[in-house]
Amino acid sequence: MDPFRLDGEIALITGGGTGLGLGIARAMAAAGARIVLVGRRKDPLEEAAAEIEADTLAISHDVLDFDAAPALRDRIIRECGAPSILVNNAGIHLKKDPLEVTEVEFLQVLNTHVTAAAALSRTFALPMIEAGRGSILFISSMTALIGMPKVVAYSAAKAAVRGLVLALTADLAPRGLRVNAIAPGWIDTPMLHRALHGDPDRKQRVLSRTPMGRFGDPADVGHAAVYLSSPAAKFVTGVCLPIDGGGSIGF
Repeated sequence: MDPFRLDGEIALITGGGTGLGLGIARAMAAAGARIVLVGRRKDPLEEAAAEIEADTLAISHDVLDFDAAPALRDRIIRECGAPSILVNNAGIHLKKDPLEVTEVEFLQVLNTHVTAAAALSRTFALPMIEAGRGSILFISSMTALIGMPKVVAYSAAKAAVRGLVLALTADLAPRGLRVNAIAPGWIDTPMLHRALHGDPDRKQRVLSRTPMGRFGDPADVGHAAVYLSSPAAKFVTGVCLPIDGGGSIGF
């Protein structure tokens, strides 16, 4: 049996209709997993599901609706079985001078990246514990590893994700679950295009500070997600793996 395969696994990916989530979904589907995509926008989810494979399940759900998480879990179990892989990818970005960020904006970013991910992890860990196995994967960021301007809320949230990984690892490893994170750098996604649109100088600065001298591809993050969720990583937990072309080395 190929230890890098995910045959027989059910992978739930939040924010899975576009960007990094879609890259992860494609890679996991190619590795044999059945995919469940969750996100707020119905159309991108259904388009992604149709592209991946016929039995991919797409569900419109707002991760900030914490009380609805158990109903989401029960529906997925009813329709395709209990997920053995959870990828907490849903997130929002906020680029703003830290002196102008309001408490409401700060909490919205934290709640989306941290509180919602913790709530879903708690909800979906229960059937994983019953099964005696499971993988929970978070998406952190290179902003949790180095200082970057105008992303104070995002950086705080992504650093908190690393703390979640460590704490959950201590609690869940004895129960058969593995918890890890990926910290992407500058990946070629629609979000990156929006961030760099009309700013060639910034693009050049980013590339000049990336030792590999190029942007990553969503598939790079997807392949890392497959590895961390596969039997090949059966003794790997509590890890935050940078996928950033060396951008976070801090030179």
